[in-house]
Amino acid sequence: MIETRQVNDIDCVVMYRPTGPDELHLVRQADFKRWPPRLPEQPIFYPVTNEEYAVEITRKWNVKDSDVGYVVRFMVRKSFIDNYEEKQVGASSHTEWWIPAEELEELNDNIIGLIEVIGEYRE
Repeated sequence: MIETRQVNDIDCVVMYRPTGPDELHLVRQADFKRWPPRLPEQPIFYPVTNEEYAVEITRKWNVKDSDVGYVVRFMVRKSFIDNYEEKQVGASSHTEWWIPAEELEELNDNIIGLIEVIGEYRE
């Protein structure tokens, strides 16, 4: 179930993202307002639809790779994300959006509020 909220009369969709320390450092440098550009080997940016799935990915991958992982939450204008199909990539709770790397700046322009760290996980 996709979570929606209204912020200052703007309909928003709540998104979650499993994030490693390097990516979080770049988000911090952008004052928690924008995601950094994708690396060449990262053709998509994939925010997920629920916190549970973000925690699962963080624990399985980010902690394994970096000894620490974070779950972040942010909101995007619903009118923007409605252009993208929700993808199920495993279990019923494994749902995410696939934003092409070349469209990340447009996503960034549609973030409402700040990107916030809501969980930190370590081994």
